[in-house]
Amino acid sequence: MHVALQRPEKLSEIILLYDFTMSATLLPATANPVVLPIDPALPAIRTALRDATALVLQAPPGAGKTTRLPLALLDEPWLAGQTLLLLEPRRLAARAAAAHMAAQRNEPVGQTVGYRIRFENRVSPQTRIEVLTEGILTRRLQHDPALEGVGLVIFDEFHERSLHADLALALCLDSQRGLREDLRLLVMSATLEGAAVAQLLGNAPLITSAGRAYPVSRHYLSRDHDRLDLIHSVVRAVLNALTGHAGDLLVFLPGGAEIRQAVRRLEAEPACAHLALTPLYGDLPGAEQQRALQPDAAGRRKVVLATPIAETSLTIEGVTVVVDAGWTRTPYFDPRSGLTRLETVRISAATAEQRAGRAGRLGPGYCYRLWSEATQSRLRPQRIPEILEADLAPLALELAQWGISDAAALAWLDPPPSGALAQARELLTELEALDDQGRITPTGQDLAELPAHPRLAHLLRHGVALGHGALAADVTALLEERDLLHGDHAFGCDLTARLDALHAFQRDGREGARRWQADPAACARVEQSARRWRQRLRVAAVSATAPDAETVGLLLALAYPDRVARRRDGGADRYQLANGRGARLAAADPLLGRDWLVAAQLDAGGNEGRIWLAAPVQPTDLETHLATRICTMQEVVWNEQQAAIVARRERRLGILALHSAPLTDADPELLRRAMLAGVRQLGLNSLPWTRELRDEQARVLSLRHWFPEDGWPDLSDAGLMERITDWLPPWLDGIRRKEHLQRLDLAAALHGLINGRLRARLSEWAPTHLPVPSGSRLRLQYAPGQPPALAVKLQELFGLADTPHIADGRIAVTLHLLSPAQRPIQVTQDLRGFWERTYAEVRKELKGRYPKHPWPEDPWTAVPTRRTQPAGRTGSK
Repeated sequence: MHVALQRPEKLSEIILLYDFTMSATLLPATANPVVLPIDPALPAIRTALRDATALVLQAPPGAGKTTRLPLALLDEPWLAGQTLLLLEPRRLAARAAAAHMAAQRNEPVGQTVGYRIRFENRVSPQTRIEVLTEGILTRRLQHDPALEGVGLVIFDEFHERSLHADLALALCLDSQRGLREDLRLLVMSATLEGAAVAQLLGNAPLITSAGRAYPVSRHYLSRDHDRLDLIHSVVRAVLNALTGHAGDLLVFLPGGAEIRQAVRRLEAEPACAHLALTPLYGDLPGAEQQRALQPDAAGRRKVVLATPIAETSLTIEGVTVVVDAGWTRTPYFDPRSGLTRLETVRISAATAEQRAGRAGRLGPGYCYRLWSEATQSRLRPQRIPEILEADLAPLALELAQWGISDAAALAWLDPPPSGALAQARELLTELEALDDQGRITPTGQDLAELPAHPRLAHLLRHGVALGHGALAADVTALLEERDLLHGDHAFGCDLTARLDALHAFQRDGREGARRWQADPAACARVEQSARRWRQRLRVAAVSATAPDAETVGLLLALAYPDRVARRRDGGADRYQLANGRGARLAAADPLLGRDWLVAAQLDAGGNEGRIWLAAPVQPTDLETHLATRICTMQEVVWNEQQAAIVARRERRLGILALHSAPLTDADPELLRRAMLAGVRQLGLNSLPWTRELRDEQARVLSLRHWFPEDGWPDLSDAGLMERITDWLPPWLDGIRRKEHLQRLDLAAALHGLINGRLRARLSEWAPTHLPVPSGSRLRLQYAPGQPPALAVKLQELFGLADTPHIADGRIAVTLHLLSPAQRPIQVTQDLRGFWERTYAEVRKELKGRYPKHPWPEDPWTAVPTRRTQPAGRTGSK
């Protein structure tokens, strides 16, 4: 074996290159004598774990790391008889790994090698290697932060970056640094960039095993298929592979629905008549999963149709061809809506390589990628870690139980997003799991002990307290597992119908399921889950009486108080949720028209989500059993349709009013705020403006324009509206409708915006009227940004030589000189120039037209007048 050591600046990295001619003598006595790719790396791994408490191992799928390495480390001196924990991301992989290692020792599972998964435990006092799913380790750490009796924790398939794996590693590192300096951590990955993980582990050594992989020939489509035509593309690729290659096929599809469709299509093909078509996905019963993993009992050629569950860890014997649809289904949490939706997205480049590698474990293989080479070049390098996209309520509860209020106190490869974490804590507070300071409550401690999402744990806990433990177990199982009703049925989104189908199956088996058009296999899985919950909760078997729909709705409300929904006015299918979101039922759904629902499952949607699973609920039940989340408040709002304030006292769940009554003693401040909203909606013209107030507004704005340094207020409509909360509220007492605004003292309100000094100057510098030589007092017209204007008959200005000024003589008035018929003759700020240069022409033109009015040759000495000439004096010179 050739070993090359490299020492980067920050990480101690060990890279091993090896051939397969070496002897098996390096393997432990209990190991299978067949040499596996991981075997040459074992000495370096032993050395690294002897000298360090953390190690990163990169080894490709099929290297044997999952089952060979734990056995090889079992007798290491530093382990000193302690237990070794091996974490697997999936239950199927955990069972398979434990069974394989136990078989290598010729022992039953549960002796030296055992496993613990949700609701299942196969360990004994003799067990030294425990294979766990990641959530089980988190529970163990919460009960025993020091992991007493554990010497090594191995994180297998860490590249999958599940939320549980990230959390478990963060807690293990915290334990290692604070309680157990001798605890060793080994992180294993097939495709993850190991340097970042090694740095997280304190610059831990990095060992890379090249692995043994036979060449895999990769074939691409000339162009991408339409996703709607996915099943057709898969079937065509399978048929081509069957005729062109020997060996079994492994087909990757996004989920169980696509697998079932593909199986039906392949069963109809004559070329598949003598094949074993074996699905492989998480919802299948264990026996069917094992049938997919093992050679066919009848010796037939197999086509295994699998979800991503088959990407890593599991060994499926006989596979030489992989058909990869290129899609995966991933949950995406939308912080805006608080909802999680499943999205079907392209796989990453790393995942594509893992899948292709499944074809090269026995010999040269073939991978048919149902996408183009151009799309391959655009694939994301790695999958997005679940912690960045998932619902963080379970994580937030675990952190609170660990005593962490700030997630930054732990070491993360990717820290949880602060916004999603804050929203998760809000939900936990609503579920009474956290107090107002973010600390875990006794209720939260109880919820954390149940292996379920905090929402469902809350349903279970309170369901038992209400005497509905068995029903709560059934409801939880239905929410956790795949829908047991077939796609085409008349039951819509009604969860109660699913309960009826489940109870029919519990009573009458497959025949009962068929009566409800339910999938017997799905019913069996739901019943198995429900039975385990009943055992865990220690409640009696299911009741013989049919479940009451409103009781089912109440149980849902205990889990989803934010998704209680009230039907909107004027629509049978449109609802508003307690969290403010909108939602809609499908056309012809049996629940159409129900006033109150609880939506257990719905998508985030756009403006409105689609409800997929719900039950009706009584508002009286909500008031009784969700009392801590219901608040009594005064609703005082402006109603645009009524053009008036509406004041009511309401008991609310979120934004939904459970009970409403007129409010006769509303808080005056709330009334003022509502009326302000009304004025904003109606506009300032709804206030009782007079000509005098509009003139005053213009005078102030003119002075503000001419003399900005004096501090004149902005009394424009825009300025008044912007500062409306500063000046209008004190004048709104007793005003509750649009009509009432006419009795508002607007003059006093506006005068309050002008201080005494400026008010005195206003009258002096911007007078409302101006005297003229005829004795008239004429109104000045003000327009902000322009000189004041005075419209005056020419005859009234005889004898006046110069243009009048205002504002302490600093602003000239614009004169609009009028004919006797009040028509403009001249607009000027140079009255003297008018008399000298223009008047003679005006006189000549208008004297004959208006003979009863004076038109003297000398306007300087003429008597100003607003009247016509006395009789007998027409035509005077």
